[in-house]
Amino acid sequence: MNFYAARQPILDKSKNLFAYELLFRDSIDNVFPDIDGDEATSKMVEASQFNMGISEFTGNKPAFINFTLETLEQGYPEMLSPEEVVVEVLETVKPGKKLLALCKDLHAKGYTLALDDYEHQNVWAHFYPFIKMIKIDIQQSSIDEIKQVLTAVKDHPHIKMLAEKVETYEEYNQMLNFGFDYFQGYFFAKPEMIKTKTLSPSQMAMAELLYETSKTELDLNNITSVFERDVSLSYKLLRYANSAIFKRRSEISTIKQALVILGSGELKRFIGLMFAVTANPDKPSELINLAMTRAKFCELVANDIPSQLDISIAFLTGLLSMIDAILDEEMASVLEKLPLSQDIKDPLLTKKGVMAALIKLVEFVEKAEWDKTNIVMEKLKLDKDKVIEHYNIAVAWADEQTQA
Repeated sequence: MNFYAARQPILDKSKNLFAYELLFRDSIDNVFPDIDGDEATSKMVEASQFNMGISEFTGNKPAFINFTLETLEQGYPEMLSPEEVVVEVLETVKPGKKLLALCKDLHAKGYTLALDDYEHQNVWAHFYPFIKMIKIDIQQSSIDEIKQVLTAVKDHPHIKMLAEKVETYEEYNQMLNFGFDYFQGYFFAKPEMIKTKTLSPSQMAMAELLYETSKTELDLNNITSVFERDVSLSYKLLRYANSAIFKRRSEISTIKQALVILGSGELKRFIGLMFAVTANPDKPSELINLAMTRAKFCELVANDIPSQLDISIAFLTGLLSMIDAILDEEMASVLEKLPLSQDIKDPLLTKKGVMAALIKLVEFVEKAEWDKTNIVMEKLKLDKDKVIEHYNIAVAWADEQTQA
């Protein structure tokens, strides 16, 4: 069975990663709500048990997973450990004695329970002692309805409030002021404000390196001279080349030696990731992680596209597809300052062509919009199973790079 799932980050008040919600589908052709929720949940648990571990897909962060009344009755949550799962009671489950007994039992066994897409009814008060989180869809709930829920739970301080479908920083700040603890949505992947600013000398050096490494043939002399002009970058390169992950027998002591030993592919990844990570250190780490996932995904899928995209260009374009959010500036303004090849700039600015379609594909996968994903894959003549396999690999790779 193929593991069709996307993960959406859940951030805390400081925009640090807290957990992921796993959005599962039986297959790309079977899109919710056309398939049975019980079957979807059971296959999610099955896949996590036998195909790949939950912790592998969520980088050891808790996984929010939807459960119906039937899957709760069948004991599916207990196939996962209390440390790796948050049991989301779907909004379609009606409050009643049977559900209350199941919640009490799971709570006693150490599981964290959340009420999904919560709409307030007084009967839910009986569940509050056993619930640790309430999720509110802020796009579907009015301000008055949100305030009503906050009032209802104020005497239960153990209950944390989670705002989902937070799409803008204005919404994030509004919910933060209301007292919400956690936030789900892609607000963090958009610029906080539009402003014009100059790039620092170090950022310009990184941009120059991005340009050099986007060429088919690397010019080691040019790349070496850029590194030699920036002591900080040189130190980071040498430290990376000498790191334990490469298991070198002897120490690398010069820039050119490091470039030669790393090789073209590893060098391009190092420079791309360094640019993303150092561009704006105040940004949430999950934004950088998402950019790295896109980069690796585009690199992997580029190999499968008949038009034969350059995989280095695909990697850098995927990485830079979020540079506007990283730098808090309009994409056109950012790219105007960066000495990048048009092969990278054009897809990001015009949204046209094969590379632009590849960026759109990964955006749809991130949000589990499988119907739209299917349309793009058909246009690009991509195999559905391989696309999802590449996404899973990219997620694991980005997590590994972030930790490193």
